[in-house]
Amino acid sequence: MRVKVCGMTQMDQVEKLEELGATFAGFIFYPKSPRYVLRYLNTSQLKKENNINKVGVFVNAGADEVLQMVDECRLHMVQLHGDETPKYCERIADYVSVVKAFRLSDNDSIEWMVKPYMEVCDMFLFDTMGVGYGGTGKKFDWQLLKGQNIGKPFFLSGGIEPGDDTALKEFEKQPEANGLFAIDINSRFESSPGVKDLKQVKQFITRLNGQ
Repeated sequence: MRVKVCGMTQMDQVEKLEELGATFAGFIFYPKSPRYVLRYLNTSQLKKENNINKVGVFVNAGADEVLQMVDECRLHMVQLHGDETPKYCERIADYVSVVKAFRLSDNDSIEWMVKPYMEVCDMFLFDTMGVGYGGTGKKFDWQLLKGQNIGKPFFLSGGIEPGDDTALKEFEKQPEANGLFAIDINSRFESSPGVKDLKQVKQFITRLNGQ
């Protein structure tokens, strides 16, 4: 199972992710986030080539700003976590792969939410609804995906923590996990905001993939 480690702020930790078994590093370009990457790293550092896929996370940013960061930091993918319209997503997707994030609450119709974005995004991400646009560190009920015709590969996010590997492996066997592309982890694997506990990350990925 692929794993994205989001909210990275330390380049030495980014450089270790591949050997830990992670596929993606997520960098948050949202100034209100405690993990706002440009508070810790400059674009020259982010541009540095390594073997991890770099995902830029943006919230209601101007399209020109997003595309500038894609170029300056050599991002492989963009995750849009705000109220971006399908038209906006289409403009970004003409340039780079786009993951549109949806924050779910118990009564949401997922098919209805994703339908306008089907033709303009490459993937989706499902997270937990909270106040504001940041992560909540809480899980949503994965059963919300049951019986849903999502029709795109998706990231599963929202409060995933050490010890969830068994439940995730069980979820992977369910029909609703057919489109599961990657697991997104963040705050539950930190010693402080933006500083990851790499030992926990490694243990989680190893157990998740049965190694």
